[in-house]
Amino acid sequence: MIIVTGSVVAKPDTFDEILKLSIEHVERSRQEPGCVSHDVHADCQNPMRLFFYERWQDEAAIKAHFAMPASRSFVKALRELSAETGNAQVFRAEPLM
Repeated sequence: MIIVTGSVVAKPDTFDEILKLSIEHVERSRQEPGCVSHDVHADCQNPMRLFFYERWQDEAAIKAHFAMPASRSFVKALRELSAETGNAQVFRAEPLM
């Protein structure tokens, strides 16, 4: 399994747009082959920060996801609208039990 995390900090005047785009991206991504889960969460300590948590079946699935034009457009929009983007981190994981 592949786990991806990342975050974005919105500007006060762009939060609503970033949230809308993020929810659309999450819902679209959930329909992709190999997506186990894809979520966006509000940070309880920083109301301008959104955190992304994704699980993918394998490396091929996440590579296909990152290559999708909609995913690239989403990342570009976040960079333009945000005050700060947290670098995405990608982990290979396997169950312990």
